[in-house]
Amino acid sequence: MTLEDHAGDVVGKARKGLGVAPEQVTEAGGFTAESYAKFEQDGTYDDLPDLVKIGELLDLNPGKLATIVSGWCPRAADLETNKTVRQITTNEGMEVHCYLAWDAGTREAALFDTGWSAEPILALLQENDLGLKHLFITHTHHDHIAALTPIRSQFPEVELHSSSPNAPEQQRNQPGQVVELGSLQITSRETPGHADDGVTYVLDNFPGFAPKVAMVGDAIFAGSMGGAPNHYQLAREKVQSEILSLSAETILCPGHGPVTTVAEQLVVNPFF
Repeated sequence: MTLEDHAGDVVGKARKGLGVAPEQVTEAGGFTAESYAKFEQDGTYDDLPDLVKIGELLDLNPGKLATIVSGWCPRAADLETNKTVRQITTNEGMEVHCYLAWDAGTREAALFDTGWSAEPILALLQENDLGLKHLFITHTHHDHIAALTPIRSQFPEVELHSSSPNAPEQQRNQPGQVVELGSLQITSRETPGHADDGVTYVLDNFPGFAPKVAMVGDAIFAGSMGGAPNHYQLAREKVQSEILSLSAETILCPGHGPVTTVAEQLVVNPFF
């Protein structure tokens, strides 16, 4: 699966988050104005830019940035050991993932975001003879909740969880709250920045010592992070303290791009 962000996206997100003018990055990297615009747009370049100076200017790790420039792709993570977690991808001009997890014994299921369409979610529930008990929202950007209404219409008793200030009090995530899904346990960690109501959900207690799974929304991607031009430092701080503090083997399931692990992101992500 292609990364959500190329190297130009990474640099552009850092530049915009810090309020740095394109001309400053152009000079630091040894670009021309035209070549920098092309680099930020599609990640391509004619001559390798000065990644050390770009890193110093934008507070990005130059060695990790070089890894992204080199064409890195995740290799450490998949959901094969977590047999009851599935990624569902829909595309309506933008590809987005949602995730379904369930307890093998009770057949109770939890959905994390909805993506664009309810149909593949409903098909997976039926295929595995599952009952949808919980719906967790990582943030309320439209691509992540576009199918919220049809899902709730199909399952009117589903318990909704979010950190939206507009949600009824009983639907809001609470500090220290543990939601049980059969033998699985789900907790939340507030990760605002990309979105004001951003939250990460951590699934634990899988059978067979399978690793934890964190549904991170758009807080962090493989090799990058969600754009946060208005709350950039907060976004970085929350990813560092609430996501990258999880155990190294934890699988990170983002809303866009491939899955990865905490360990992998500590090695390759230029923002951290």
